[in-house]
Amino acid sequence: MTAVTVLVTGYLTYVGFDYYKIPLEERFYDASHEWFKPSGAFGHALGITGTLMILFGVSIYIARKRYNFMKNYLKLKYLLEFHIFLCILGPILILFHTAFKFGGIVSIAFWSMVVVVLSGVIGRFIYIQIPRTIEGRELSLIEVKSMQSDLSESLKNKEGMDAEMLSLIGEFISGGSESTGSSYFKKYLNDRKTIGLVRKKLKQKNIDKAEQKLLVKMVKDEISLSNRIVRLKTMQRLFKYWHVAHLPFALIMLIVLIIHVGVTLAFGYKWIF
Repeated sequence: MTAVTVLVTGYLTYVGFDYYKIPLEERFYDASHEWFKPSGAFGHALGITGTLMILFGVSIYIARKRYNFMKNYLKLKYLLEFHIFLCILGPILILFHTAFKFGGIVSIAFWSMVVVVLSGVIGRFIYIQIPRTIEGRELSLIEVKSMQSDLSESLKNKEGMDAEMLSLIGEFISGGSESTGSSYFKKYLNDRKTIGLVRKKLKQKNIDKAEQKLLVKMVKDEISLSNRIVRLKTMQRLFKYWHVAHLPFALIMLIVLIIHVGVTLAFGYKWIF
């Protein structure tokens, strides 16, 4: 989906670059103005398509998350990715719909949309830090610790995981503590160092490569779970604060969008397709 977003953005930039680089006051005299302007065939299509993508992405996600719409068919984990995809690509289309001309009430909608998109990206990062089931239900601290315990038990029973290796991993995990600022980077480096040591010791034991890969993955999962347990309360708190930025600006964007469409219709503009 990222590739689609990049390709679409690249294509729109390529086909309209010569027009978009023209100063605003001179665009009216350009031959391509009737095509690329917001009310032109191309610009109009982008505005309608982008708006529909946002509305559908928001509606289907809310319907599934809050009202269990199509619960057996739509997994919240994957629907979130689709929601993010539509609500990033949609605003990009709307950006090109405006032909990079911002003014009046439309500018309020645009900058609200920018805040919503940026906060959405941040929200996704926070969201994935909180362990969840595939259905999207947030796991409790007890459930996460139980998962870690099961994983630790599985590691103990694996060939190649002797007392020295288990002690190395256990010492790292038990020493974990909640970090802020630059210490996150330091912790990341420590994670990489621990994984590197495990990989090195497994190679020294001449264990099969496929088994080495599996064991390293299990160690990575163990470290990841340990880090998530340490950060769980912080991320849960941040996720609550995150709604303060995301939801109000989304509502502002929606209200201004309705006003924009209403004013457009009042001035006689109609669906041209």
